[in-house]
Amino acid sequence: MRHRIFLATAIVLVVQAVLAAELETSIEQFEGEGLPTNLTQNDVKATPAKLNDTGALEVRFEVVEWPNVYFSAPDGVWDWSRSAGLAVDVFNPETEPVDVSMRVDNEGADGVKLCATGKVTAAPGATTTLRVQFGSGNPGPFWGMRGVPVLGPVSPGGAFDPKRVIAYQVFLAKPDKPHTLTLDNVRLFGEVTPIEELVPLPFVDRFGQYIHETWPGKLAEVSEFAQRMQREEEELTQQPVLPGRDTYGGWAEGPQLEATGWFRTENVDGKWWLVTPEGHLFLSAGMDCLGTWEQTFVEQRESWFEWLPAEDDPVFGKMFGQAEGVHSMADPIGGKGRTYSFYRTNLARKYGEDWPGRWRDTSVRRLRSWGFNTIGNWSQGDVIKHAEMPYVATTGAHGAFRRIEGGGGYWAKMPDVYDPDFEKAVEAGIAPAAKAHASNPFCIGLFADNEMAWEAIRAGTLASPPDQPCRVAMVDRLKEKYKTLDALNAAWGTSAADWDSLRMPPLPNTACEEDLQAFVYAFAHRYFTLVNTVIKREAPHLLYLGCRFAYAPRTVVRACADVADVVSYNIYRRSIGPTEFAGENALGKPIIIGEFHFGALDRGMFHTGLVATANQEERAAAYKTYVRSVVDHPAFVGFHWFQYIDEPITGRTHDGENYNIGFVTVVDTPYPELVAAAREVHAEMYARRYRGPGN
Repeated sequence: MRHRIFLATAIVLVVQAVLAAELETSIEQFEGEGLPTNLTQNDVKATPAKLNDTGALEVRFEVVEWPNVYFSAPDGVWDWSRSAGLAVDVFNPETEPVDVSMRVDNEGADGVKLCATGKVTAAPGATTTLRVQFGSGNPGPFWGMRGVPVLGPVSPGGAFDPKRVIAYQVFLAKPDKPHTLTLDNVRLFGEVTPIEELVPLPFVDRFGQYIHETWPGKLAEVSEFAQRMQREEEELTQQPVLPGRDTYGGWAEGPQLEATGWFRTENVDGKWWLVTPEGHLFLSAGMDCLGTWEQTFVEQRESWFEWLPAEDDPVFGKMFGQAEGVHSMADPIGGKGRTYSFYRTNLARKYGEDWPGRWRDTSVRRLRSWGFNTIGNWSQGDVIKHAEMPYVATTGAHGAFRRIEGGGGYWAKMPDVYDPDFEKAVEAGIAPAAKAHASNPFCIGLFADNEMAWEAIRAGTLASPPDQPCRVAMVDRLKEKYKTLDALNAAWGTSAADWDSLRMPPLPNTACEEDLQAFVYAFAHRYFTLVNTVIKREAPHLLYLGCRFAYAPRTVVRACADVADVVSYNIYRRSIGPTEFAGENALGKPIIIGEFHFGALDRGMFHTGLVATANQEERAAAYKTYVRSVVDHPAFVGFHWFQYIDEPITGRTHDGENYNIGFVTVVDTPYPELVAAAREVHAEMYARRYRGPGN
């Protein structure tokens, strides 16, 4: 999953009262006749306006990646070190909610480092306050967490210094259509209080829950496990599975198509579908990460926890482990550290010694009852083995191979597919996985790799050393086309002294851009072909589900669609636009969503995840809206929620994520609002898809 910390939501728990939000200092009231002189418009149209009979700023945000109004410090720098944060009122005149963000920058800020960020959902027809907590760059002693008690989301990058603010901006993140919002009353709020004074220790109880709040569903005593098990058993018995489904969760009441004994794709009346082995229409409603492996660091954080067992405890001592440190989150361990799993501990308390099997069986029963029909990516092998339920498998290239040295990447640099060792890595990683699932008709297909740095091909190939295999391949193509360096320089408008010094110009002209895009396509097509060849050789009946794009140039997506059976995206937004991947943008292949989620901070969690909602009721409503937008789009054949369980409140070990993104809490209690939403929207999805909304 891509973790865009600069989009994190600065929702405050109790901080508004504690930090004395009534202490405010005005920064901009928009009372002048014209626009503020320190305002820069970036892909927006700003106009003086009125809001509640006072001056305001109306802003129309265009459809680009980051449209924004940017306010620079008139004297070069603001010193806001005595305040807790910056706020602005946002009026949304539209009929639907709009996610709007604000960022406060030091010199050198890049959206992750040296800035503080906030995000809010501006409700339709209402005024909403958007806040940025300056403490978001300084979690104090609370290392290893993406979200911190009281402060909420924090930045893992370079520390933000409120004494050296050079600018702030209000922006939208990749809007899918234009939006108009009205801004008013930019002001500083609150006083600075060290976070360690606001969060008494310990703050984690024996169940892995936040101590200093109460909420519906919080567990107080071990005896409550038995009561909850009894209630859920009654519920699952009454609602074991949605009616009208075939063996694989397909639409048994729908049309009968060819039954091949395997999952396949088919376009029916202009709409893409998956088709079950029995020949019924199928939309993949999936749940990712059905597993119990996540742990959190306890080493050098022992004082945070109300209870930890002795390591030689015959039951709970087994829940300790070792993991790599969260180096980017001010981790003092600097290597491997002792970890603990409160979730597995709670499962042992709840189910007893045979908890692994009982948890597995209960979890699968839950999915069926809630209307899910697919076990999603990164789920435990024993769950897949015993569930007799459709699933997706995951694989990727394994081994040592070169990456594009001149390009970046969130998780890692892009593999160089022209390196001969990459071909060996594809064989070593993908062939065994494909072979392992080849004979199982419940396997829909295989994802290969995840959220790769596709943007690095265009920008990084010529920036890499002369011996970089992809650079050699690109230069060979250019030599074949242009014959001489002089001819290429003339066409590109460059002045390279030799082929080794050739670089992409800062502003590529038409000829250069055409050559770059041609190479990007060739690179991507080679990657997808290498993977597909191995999958189809070892598992000819399984679908190749693509690589789970987080972001990719259109040229790369086209290459994927030309090779794979299904194109996959991880799309963290509120909905899928009806014009996306439609009309002239249609891919000619079905699309599946590998990840999406929503979170809130009303049940003891410190971070909402990548798409925020105000509370569990809104979270449930957001689930229905998103799923319906997928079901209504003729190109999409599935949607997989990330993930089954909330992440540990003190952060998972490898990157500190502690998001409220589960259908289930750390005490193995489902969120009833989300479950009800899932049952409702999953029950209607086949008829809605086939006949249209309302039919």
